[in-house]
Amino acid sequence: MKNIAVIGAGTMGNGIAHTFAQSGFTVKLIDISEASLEKGLATITKNLDRMVAKEKISEADKTKTLANITTFTSIPEGVTSADLVVEAATENVDLKLKIFKQLDDVCPNDTILATNTSSISITQIAAVTSRPDKVIGMHFMNPVPIMKLVEIIRGYNTSDVVTKNIMAMSKTLGKVPVEVNDYPGFVANRILMPMINESIETLYNGVAGVNEIDTVMKLGMAHPMGPLQLADFIGLDVCLSILHVMYDGFKNPKYAPCPLLVNMVRAGKLGVKSGEGFYDYSESRKAEHVAKQFFR
Repeated sequence: MKNIAVIGAGTMGNGIAHTFAQSGFTVKLIDISEASLEKGLATITKNLDRMVAKEKISEADKTKTLANITTFTSIPEGVTSADLVVEAATENVDLKLKIFKQLDDVCPNDTILATNTSSISITQIAAVTSRPDKVIGMHFMNPVPIMKLVEIIRGYNTSDVVTKNIMAMSKTLGKVPVEVNDYPGFVANRILMPMINESIETLYNGVAGVNEIDTVMKLGMAHPMGPLQLADFIGLDVCLSILHVMYDGFKNPKYAPCPLLVNMVRAGKLGVKSGEGFYDYSESRKAEHVAKQFFR
């Protein structure tokens, strides 16, 4: 498999495209608007420049990586010769089902369809296609070019062959794939999101402040980033969406989102991407500066 299509040029999509392209794959990056594609390519270029400056790659490597990426605003045009499609659109069930129905209609019969969802059922997504054996989860971690883990999630009907092929492909990207089964939140978010939610509850109940909570977890538990700062980096709207998926899937009150998280999302305080969350990300602390810590 050498021809990869990536749906979505946002934070995860451009990171996935970057990673495949840097590993020598031909990548078609697809989004609905030219502006999103331009922004995605600009992010990839900045991250490559940072890697060149730190002597992790050469200028020639950067040039080859960018040459491996072409952009499209049409899904049918972008996936015509794809061996693998990786969907990295917004974490919204209805949107993902719509995309996978379209992909099933326009992709070659042997194309593997993967989703970067962090919590939505692979089995549910696969059910809207005529190829459920070829639908799989590839949950990359953010920032994709740096983080080693990829959760490989098998749907109920995902074949052994497809699973083995995607596990092997992930290793060629320099990643460490971990196979997990299809339950809400998988492994990463089933453990992470309750911790983040409990941290927000701790703040909501007045036990301690934002800095105090994060300091306890960083210094006491050796976490590189406190849970409230991490929530800001992930996006509070994304955290809320994942908690809703898990609460709906398990019907267990421990996954019910904290009222403070709900209100912050309603107020548009989404974290780094909105400029304010549990921390202030005004001009002196734009998202780019927060991301730099991962490219040291």
